Amino acid sequence: MARAGLGPQWECRLANDIDAAKGSAYSKRWGGKEIVIGDVSDLRSEDFRGCADLAWASFPCQDLSLAGNGAGLNGTRSGAFWGFWRQMETLQRENRAPAIVVLENVCGALTANEGRDFSLLVDTIVEGGYRVGPMVMDAVHFLPQSRPRLFVVAVRDELVVPSALMGDTPGDLWHPRHLQAAFTLLSQASRERWIWWKVPTPPGRTLRLIDIIEEQPTGVDWHSRLETDRLLHLMSPIHRQKVEAAQSSGIPMVGAVYKRTRVEGGIRRQRAEIRFDDLAGCLRTPGGGSSRQVLLFTDKGTVRSRLLSTREAARLMGLPEDYPMPQRYNDAYHLAGDGVAVPVVRFLAANLLEPILAAQVSIAREVA
Repeated sequence: MARAGLGPQWECRLANDIDAAKGSAYSKRWGGKEIVIGDVSDLRSEDFRGCADLAWASFPCQDLSLAGNGAGLNGTRSGAFWGFWRQMETLQRENRAPAIVVLENVCGALTANEGRDFSLLVDTIVEGGYRVGPMVMDAVHFLPQSRPRLFVVAVRDELVVPSALMGDTPGDLWHPRHLQAAFTLLSQASRERWIWWKVPTPPGRTLRLIDIIEEQPTGVDWHSRLETDRLLHLMSPIHRQKVEAAQSSGIPMVGAVYKRTRVEGGIRRQRAEIRFDDLAGCLRTPGGGSSRQVLLFTDKGTVRSRLLSTREAARLMGLPEDYPMPQRYNDAYHLAGDGVAVPVVRFLAANLLEPILAAQVSIAREVA
């Protein structure tokens, strides 16, 4: 999805994922010449062709997320960062270090292990010869999905960055309080190599949740009346009231539902929670205890429900209509829920990554 967001003006030298189903979808879209399926730690130096402008790593989030086990960067999954960074160190020894490195992960990375993991990550990047500028960007600015994610954009020390791209203080939109709090916990050396990126406010979102709904959903069936009633029974009175209000509104409405475990009166209960704010909840992978997102439709007093279809999940991530999704539902849902929102990548590339690289070309011409 990072490649889809960067666009055709970028040439991909190497793609890597440990998941075969995701790799197959990638190959169907772009061909399989540059993709290597396997652990990032097992990549060879020769797999990295030439000297790239950008290295992008969306490494596993499970050990850093609020719903995770708290293992952080020492976890078996989120610890994949270290395998990626060892590859960057190899390229540095070979004088082939990428000009820009982007890391993408959940916002829980800022607070995992009381902020120590984030401090370690930033220290590691800085010691590798980069300046670091993290931002929290939410796909909600572009797509009908609530999906805040941490983007750590690091540039080589020797790069000349246009002053218009750097601020003296954090901005309200991309640097929320929990990011600013994480900054205060950094070492002095890392704070000195920190950049508050200045990225413009995106245009207002026009796409609505109803706009991505399939009239004839692919790969999913409508729930039975019993299944829908069971879903409604899992709702607390507050959420049932939301459904009743939608039923009595007189207009067709669609809401997004997730099942969650809540503690009520000291007892853990499974609850279904719905939102009718024209947004889907953040897509997740269908594993590790996470539920799959359900859509609930109300019209003329009736209520129907079904799972989010795989094409709807793809649309929520900004993937094009012809993007090949895996045949198995869970594989397709995993591909979408584990990805990065395509228009967020495009916006980041257009407003930060590409201007930085263009500045280096301009400087080289002036020197020549």
